[in-house]
Amino acid sequence: MPEKPAGGVRARVRAELTAEIKAAARRQLATEGASSLSLRAIARELGMASSAIYRYFASRDELLTALIIDAYEDVASHIEAAESQCERADHRGRFVAIATTLRSWAVANPNEYALIYGTPVPGYAAPTDTIDPATRVPITLLTVLVESHVSETSEPDESDLGQALADVLVFTNHSVPADAMALAIEAWAEIFGLINLEMFGHFKNAVTNPSVMFNHAANSMAERILP
Repeated sequence: MPEKPAGGVRARVRAELTAEIKAAARRQLATEGASSLSLRAIARELGMASSAIYRYFASRDELLTALIIDAYEDVASHIEAAESQCERADHRGRFVAIATTLRSWAVANPNEYALIYGTPVPGYAAPTDTIDPATRVPITLLTVLVESHVSETSEPDESDLGQALADVLVFTNHSVPADAMALAIEAWAEIFGLINLEMFGHFKNAVTNPSVMFNHAANSMAERILP
């Protein structure tokens, strides 16, 4: 049997160790929080020399970026898969699938949710590498919004609201009226508000079944914002 190329073996070993480092970092997120993430502590857990781990991640911020990108990609993949199972003309069903899948992912991955949607990590500035992964979820929602509206014009809305939302309206080629876009943004904020209240313990002694509450709210939002 021919020997495997050394380069291929090294690449596989590097990929496996990179995955182990990120898994250890996620465990540290759960116990210490993102602000206390330490490459040296991860190296100790994995039995590596502290200098060796820097061959994989040059800094704490580089490791944080990798974890953030992974989290954004994971939640987006779950949401896109759920939304794709709905009929294309069922815009409200697609919206509800997006919202409820986001909540389900947050409940299943609380530390990753806090990392990407919670309080910013002190001293960390996200690089541009995180932009595309971060926009996958809102783009999925915007696509539903655009497909649910038929605009008579693609001209810019010169009203105060239209100018306030100019950037996102340009993104939709002005196919969504400004007031409809405002409702969608309000709903987006409501989705995260409800998830945050649940994830950070603010439903205690108020809501005994957050899943039922959230599903009701998601359907209500869909009726409110979609024709």
